[in-house]
Amino acid sequence: MPKRPDGLVRAFGMTGLQIVTDLQELEKKEGLDLGVAPTPSQSRRSSEYEQFEADLRQEAARMSEFYEIFYCLENSIRKLVKDIMVDAEGADWWNGGRVDDQRIRKPALARHQKEVDSAITPRSEELIDYTTFGELSQLITDNWDIFDPVFSSKKAVSNITNQLNLLRGPIAHCNPTDELEQERLNLAVRSWFKLMS
Repeated sequence: MPKRPDGLVRAFGMTGLQIVTDLQELEKKEGLDLGVAPTPSQSRRSSEYEQFEADLRQEAARMSEFYEIFYCLENSIRKLVKDIMVDAEGADWWNGGRVDDQRIRKPALARHQKEVDSAITPRSEELIDYTTFGELSQLITDNWDIFDPVFSSKKAVSNITNQLNLLRGPIAHCNPTDELEQERLNLAVRSWFKLMS
C-alpha cells in the first residue's frame, strides 16, 4: 500500500527539524555560528536602512569591530591621561602649564565651541574629550616626567601612537581596510598595552 503524501511531508518535516536541532546543539557546544537559526538582530536603527546594498551593510558590520577597538582604545587613553594628570597636578590640570596652549588647548576649545555654536549637544564639558588621538599622544610625550613610570619608552609611545593614528584614519573615515591592515591594528594595540610597565 503506497504511503500517503501527507505522511511523507510530515516525515520530511520531522527529519528537517531533527537536523536543525542537532546543528543548534553543535553550535552551542562548540561555540559556532553555522547560521542555522537567524541571529536576533540588535535594536539598531541601521537595520531600517535596507535601501543600502547588502554587501555595503555587510562591509559596515565587519568594519564596526575595528571602530569598537579604536573607540575603546582612544577613550581608555583619555582616561589614563586624565587620571595621571589629576594625580600630578590636581583637578584643574587642564588649565595648568602641562597642556600646550597652541597645539592642544586652543584646538580642543575650538572644537567644543563649534559644537556649542552648531546648537548640537556638546559631547562633554571636559576639554580633554575634544582632543584628537595625536594630541593625546602629544600630552603624554610633552609630560614624560609623569608618564615615565607608566610606559617603558617615550620613543616607543610616539612610534606606536603614530602607527595607530595612521591605521585609525580609514576606519574613522568609513573606508574598508584589508586583512593586512587589520593584523597591523591588532599588533599595534597589543604593542600599546605591552608598553605599559
